[in-house]
Amino acid sequence: MTAPEGNPAAGGWSEPRATALLVLADGTVLEGFGLGATGEAPGEVCFNTAMTGYQEILTDPSYAGQIVTFTFPHIGNVGVNDDDTETVNAAAASGVRGVVLHAAITEPSNWRSHRHFDAWLKARNIVGICGVDTRALTALIRDNGMPNALLAHSPDGVFDIPRLQREAAGLPDMAGLDLVPLVTSAQRFDWDETPWVWPVGYGKRDGAAHKVVAIDYGVKRNILRLLSKAGCDVTVVPSTASAEEILALKPDGIFLSNGPGDPAATGEYAVPVIKELLDKKVPTFGICLGHQMMALAVGGQTMKMKQGHHGANHPVQDKTTGKVEIVSMNHGFAVDPASLPSHAVETHISLFDGSNSGFALTDRPAFSVQHHPEASPGPQDSHYLFKRFVEMMDKEKAKTAA
Repeated sequence: MTAPEGNPAAGGWSEPRATALLVLADGTVLEGFGLGATGEAPGEVCFNTAMTGYQEILTDPSYAGQIVTFTFPHIGNVGVNDDDTETVNAAAASGVRGVVLHAAITEPSNWRSHRHFDAWLKARNIVGICGVDTRALTALIRDNGMPNALLAHSPDGVFDIPRLQREAAGLPDMAGLDLVPLVTSAQRFDWDETPWVWPVGYGKRDGAAHKVVAIDYGVKRNILRLLSKAGCDVTVVPSTASAEEILALKPDGIFLSNGPGDPAATGEYAVPVIKELLDKKVPTFGICLGHQMMALAVGGQTMKMKQGHHGANHPVQDKTTGKVEIVSMNHGFAVDPASLPSHAVETHISLFDGSNSGFALTDRPAFSVQHHPEASPGPQDSHYLFKRFVEMMDKEKAKTAA
């Protein structure tokens, strides 16, 4: 897809007409050229600094309710394939609402590509815009925070701008929104797929040492694959599953997944369940939204961030070892470390801004991190956390056996 060109031979330069608009809540209108689905998409605008993995990012359920601006200028150049989709829920709504690009999409140039990126966006009903100064938009978000916006794509270039401005100004703030119902699984299912390995592709788990129940607040496929690779027999349950239903599966461990929205809003029904599971002293590992809600479950608090953390290049220090790892992050809320009780010890911190990136409980076998340790996309520095989870389950089993 390329932007329309002028026609100097016709007697002068014909300025191309905008076919897409990004209308911010403060009334700012950014013009560009439409791609993907036509229509309008409301959402909170954030920026992502990853240079690769756009398909995984746009199918990460944690982005539900958001419009992603890519800071890297060339997105879509390797097409899309059937392997890199991260959402478990096949619904088109189980991911990002819109995408903002600098450059127009080029033809795919990768042997793994099965489809043009623009056709894939249309199929998933994702509205897009290109031709935007994404560096300027990123600077605006950095300085002023993540704005609500309406992204509109109309091939004829006809827009009712005053209406779009009014509707953008009236969009609800992300704070207070429970978006997990849009992305969670409708029913329980088992998972045995393992990570992709060249040249075979995805594998199947051969045997399992531990039974793990993963609560799906918007879980990504590669998280489940790494649990399987670690020797876990994984059962995924919806976000609304009760503690009684989860404990009836006799898990050796509980996994609290990533997900979108305000943790306090989802926590109204999820936190009481997490509290009960923690009280039963079942080994528990949480990430992202699961990390935030575990903090709420032990008496901590969460807060809305100004610009959030979205990218695959975030430095985090593991305070238990002193090592620094580069991680993948996607969150607009954070745990307030000052609110954590004395039995919740901070284990990880962001080296960008010092915000909390993990804690562990000293009175129960549980820990959590803010980042996405499975990567997809991103570095694999944090894969050790799955081993740490398995070691915790081994230790609790040994106690029981003794």
